[in-house]
Amino acid sequence: MINSSEQRPDPDSLLAKVKAEETKARRGKLRIYFGSSAGVGKTFAMLLAARQLRSEGHDVIVGVVETHGRCETAALLEGLEVLPLKTVAYRDRALTDFDLDAALQRHPALILVDELAHSNVQGARHPKRWQDVDELLAAGIDVFTTLNVQHLESLNDVVAGITNIRVWETVPDTVFDAADEVVLVDIPAEELLARLKTGRVYIPQQVERAADNFFRKGNLMALRELALRRTADRVEGDVQAYRVDKSIGSVWKTATALLTCIGPDDGAERLVRAAARLASQLNADWHAIYIETPALQRLPAPRRETILATLNLAQNLGATTAVVASPDVAESVIAYARKHNLSKLVIGRDPARRLWPWQRSSGQKLASLAPDIDLIEIGRTSRDVKGGGIKPVAMAPTMDGPDSAERRRWKRLRYVWAAVACGAVTLLSLPLAVHFVPSNIVAIYILVVVLVGVRFGRGPAALAAVLSVSAFDFFFVPPRFSFVVSDVQYLLTFCIMLAVGLITGQLTAGLRSQARVALHREERAAALYELARALSGAVQLDQVVKISDESIEHTFHASAALLLPDAAARLSMASARAEPSLAVDIGIAQWAFDKAQPAGVGTDTLPGSEILYIPLRAPVQPRGVLALKARNRRLLKIPEQRQLLDTFAALIAIALERVHYVGIAQDAVVRMESERLRNSLLAALSHDLRTPLTILVGLAESLALTKPPLSTEQLETAEAIQEEALRMSTLVSNLLDMARIESGDVTLNLEWQPLEEVVGAALEATRAMLRQHRVEVRLPRDLPLVRFDAVLIERVLVNLLENASKYTPAGCQVTLSAEVSDDQLEVSVSDNGPGLPAGREEAVFQKFTRGNRESATPGVGLGLAICRAIIESHHGKIVGTNRPAGGVTFSFTLPLGSPPVAAAEAESEAADG
Repeated sequence: MINSSEQRPDPDSLLAKVKAEETKARRGKLRIYFGSSAGVGKTFAMLLAARQLRSEGHDVIVGVVETHGRCETAALLEGLEVLPLKTVAYRDRALTDFDLDAALQRHPALILVDELAHSNVQGARHPKRWQDVDELLAAGIDVFTTLNVQHLESLNDVVAGITNIRVWETVPDTVFDAADEVVLVDIPAEELLARLKTGRVYIPQQVERAADNFFRKGNLMALRELALRRTADRVEGDVQAYRVDKSIGSVWKTATALLTCIGPDDGAERLVRAAARLASQLNADWHAIYIETPALQRLPAPRRETILATLNLAQNLGATTAVVASPDVAESVIAYARKHNLSKLVIGRDPARRLWPWQRSSGQKLASLAPDIDLIEIGRTSRDVKGGGIKPVAMAPTMDGPDSAERRRWKRLRYVWAAVACGAVTLLSLPLAVHFVPSNIVAIYILVVVLVGVRFGRGPAALAAVLSVSAFDFFFVPPRFSFVVSDVQYLLTFCIMLAVGLITGQLTAGLRSQARVALHREERAAALYELARALSGAVQLDQVVKISDESIEHTFHASAALLLPDAAARLSMASARAEPSLAVDIGIAQWAFDKAQPAGVGTDTLPGSEILYIPLRAPVQPRGVLALKARNRRLLKIPEQRQLLDTFAALIAIALERVHYVGIAQDAVVRMESERLRNSLLAALSHDLRTPLTILVGLAESLALTKPPLSTEQLETAEAIQEEALRMSTLVSNLLDMARIESGDVTLNLEWQPLEEVVGAALEATRAMLRQHRVEVRLPRDLPLVRFDAVLIERVLVNLLENASKYTPAGCQVTLSAEVSDDQLEVSVSDNGPGLPAGREEAVFQKFTRGNRESATPGVGLGLAICRAIIESHHGKIVGTNRPAGGVTFSFTLPLGSPPVAAAEAESEAADG
């Protein structure tokens, strides 16, 4: 029977709930119109709801709504108050965006803020629009907004894998989950494609490109499934939260979920596998629990180890597992099912024979307690039927140390002490027999039985009950000092005395067992708390190692060592205080680390080892291995102790990962400061050298034009001075540009423009450099407009062409090409020269790095670094790859986006002309 205290609400939980409701009452309500893609009608539905509320007298304004040229959507704005957009100066341009301050000052009851995932203009108070919405909610303003499934952070990579298009504007799932309402706006893929063709999704100039890329039927169906599933998950969470809030105990069959009950008999593994197959067929979540009664707590260690292995099997098959300590199996199973809203119970069929005719099977007990829950019984094999229930387990010889022998000796002594207690009470009661009636003597014996049960447990209490009845009969019932009974009434006294003694002893021993279990739980919780508290303050690796070793030594009475990986993922000992007896096998530890699975004693891998190797699995990646050698191996076979050890390992892994990233952050700060200092020095040096070099170039030009003309040798010297001065000037300009780009002082002048003009300017600038090379340009006639900074992209092309001219022999071919790939424009510069050195394809983009470290070709290795900085500032990528036939290809990408209507029409007119 479940303790009534477990059914009462927790006062701390009630207080936290009240505070959360007070905080929620002060905030505004957020409603998200959620859809699978653009064009399903999210903004349309949002405006319809706003107009309805406006007609009912609510204070509704439009903060920002993107109509995307759709007349039907724009018509719904009529009659609604529209908040003026603010003008923001951005890189020499005037842009409009949502005015957060005006919305806060106006403070309407409801505001419409379209496109929750939108990125604000650089320099705004918040980088993302969802952060603006959060501030509006904090001010007590209700918000309606829209969101597509591809903008959810957790599904970003999934959508990219489906559509081959990476979405950069995302919203954290916590924002979606915290919304008060989510309205799913859904239409079939065929209807959405029909809308696209009729121009009701994008403007006509963008329809063909969208249909060829994102708006393919397969993509739309997959995105629709993701949106439906994500909405269903949220609704399921809302249902569960409502059930908890209203303390609803009945099971709501809103979703198929299974619960299987693991027992200690031989059919447990078969039951787990059957439940896993059934859950897979039903596409349902499932749980596996083991109810540990006081009787099961006294099972031998091998049997409990088998139960733990069965639970691990269920977890590996995808179940959520739990161990529940309770004296009543059926009550606990039903309580767990109701708490987690599990609609189906999967149990093994009981054996046909029972001890008593009126004894009910497990299925009958569960059915009577929960008639609303479906019950599925798994049949038993012939081997299970022959085996019956719990079979005795042959205890294998173990090396558990002196503790086991001491424990066995103490178990035998308990019965001796029970007999001694009965004898002592008999001796003390003999002088009292002349003064007290026999009923009082009976009470003294019952008191002894209770005390024996409290101190020594159930078995000694039963022995004390039997000895007490025998002693009372022999010493106090006439005729005394004989087991003969003259008065038949004493037979009833003996029976009642024996029954009361046995029942009292059983109850007392049960309470003692429950108190012992509670004490062990408290000890485990205290150990976890102390470890978590100590690790939370550790900021260095040595501190984590020391705290871990000391905690494991104190809690598990075991020798422990941490093995941590190096840069090559090879483990080495990190514990300086590891005992010499802990002979760690690096090979086994490395296997456990590589496979992320435990090995050694008590596992399926190398169980003959005396040491247990547990991988330290952190959220990002494994952080090492915990090697543990217990003085008493039996402790590690107890399910609770093993779970506690796994929790210890998880906490240590998280602490190691936190320390790792603290070190990375500190190194990054040092590198940033060093980089900032170097950029400052380079900028100062470049600025101071630019003027003298300019003067030197001018003087060299003037020297070549002096009258009378210079001799041939003098003229060659003047030209050499001028050439070297120009090279030095170019180098200084590169240094200064690199410093400006990395410091963030460069302002991008982004405009929609054709690539052909920039390519022509770059070829003209490098005409002299490429005069000894064959240059081929491959640009399709239908290249779209791209938004980029023409001066900087020209600089990239000039650097790549100059690089090709410097590092390829005369006569080589240089090819400049461009093509559209998904949602990006890819531009490439290729040559058939010697190519890049193997293994340095990425290193050449670093500052002051060249392909060949020792080369006669002039340069300091800044050209490609500048190219990467410029391309990444345009949200693109640049890579260099060797060609199979020889040479190298440098390619960079620029995001396409959607050009404005005016620019697209201008491009179309230019193409027609």
